[in-house]
Amino acid sequence: MPDNQRLRPDVLVIGAGLAGLACATDLIGAGLSVRVLESSDAVGGRMRTDRYQGFLLDRGFQVFNTSYPQVKRRLDLRALRPHPFTPGALVHTDQGRLRFTDPTRRPLAGADLLPGRLASGRDLLALGLLTARDTLGPVGALKRREDRTTLTALADAGISSELTETFFRPFLSGVFLEDELETSSRFFHLVWRSMVRGTLCLPAAGIGAVPAQLAERLPTGTVRPETPVRTLTDTGALTDDGTPWEADTVVVATGPRAAAGLLPGLDIPDTRTVTTYYHAASVPPLREPTLLVHAGRRFLNTCVISEVVPGYAPAGRALVATSVLGPDRPGREAVLRADLAEVYYTPTSDWESLAAYTIEDALPAMPAPWPLSRPARIAPGRYVCGDHRATGSVQGALASGARAAREILAARAARPSAAL
Repeated sequence: MPDNQRLRPDVLVIGAGLAGLACATDLIGAGLSVRVLESSDAVGGRMRTDRYQGFLLDRGFQVFNTSYPQVKRRLDLRALRPHPFTPGALVHTDQGRLRFTDPTRRPLAGADLLPGRLASGRDLLALGLLTARDTLGPVGALKRREDRTTLTALADAGISSELTETFFRPFLSGVFLEDELETSSRFFHLVWRSMVRGTLCLPAAGIGAVPAQLAERLPTGTVRPETPVRTLTDTGALTDDGTPWEADTVVVATGPRAAAGLLPGLDIPDTRTVTTYYHAASVPPLREPTLLVHAGRRFLNTCVISEVVPGYAPAGRALVATSVLGPDRPGREAVLRADLAEVYYTPTSDWESLAAYTIEDALPAMPAPWPLSRPARIAPGRYVCGDHRATGSVQGALASGARAAREILAARAARPSAAL
């Protein structure tokens, strides 16, 4: 008997990214039977890690934050063996390199935060007040604030245009994947809170270890890799090979474009595209685990990722990851290599180009006003989740999956025998 007929699941989840895995975990924990159909050869969606010539190459530069509530709830951080980045960032300017750091964590490294260097005394006061409001109050208060653009929110907080252009615009461009700072101010305040309260990390085995850990906790056979779904049907879904899968409830947990293909009429946001270039060097061009941004925004950010996690590179090599807005194109790597020589103060002509990953739909565009979460139920028995339904982050994806599970369970409790 075919596996899809051996057990008709209560819920069919399409997509084994973070949202789909979180949804499946919560439904199984509530006693429901679930099958997860994944089109690729492994779980993770965009959160994957490749091995190449002894290097670990994440599919696009990605990090996770230890302060995210969903991360605390779902992940065994000790088992992931997370390696932290330095709190803050280095900023390359025409006057040299400046360090923006959290003085409460690294007071001896905060010289560039003295008035007259990276920021004025007035800016430092405004920054301190903004940070205090974002980190010390209840998170619900941030979510209820009037939503504006991040650029407007910074100006209203008293941050000067000089500090915005020197630090916030280049730094946040790598967070939002847009450099106009048009992203929702509510999302900015939540991000700023998480950065101050938590730590940006990478797992020892690569970012793909995060979804892998979630999948390992599911019952054996729950996830079916290499099972792409062609269309939804009245009774479930039909895979590309013509196999029907039946279930009363179907959750579409794919990226936005695939979700719109399976759910015609679904409202999806615009998305951001990013390309990450990986280079191998014989020696680390920067001997610390710190993000480096360019005040002139020639790229989003760069870091010697093997300084964060030594296991990302084989012995005697260093791995540099650099991200830029938009897709790869002819000649772009050569221009970037020259920019990297400038910011790292070292020749880069002998660096080996390992790979370039262009990630479409890397983040949803989140202009103000942006809903921090959207209902998962689209129609009777049809649900959708993913970071495009919430905030473009690990927290957003996991929370969206959790919301879909809650709505399904609530519908079953209300109408246990009806279409859900």
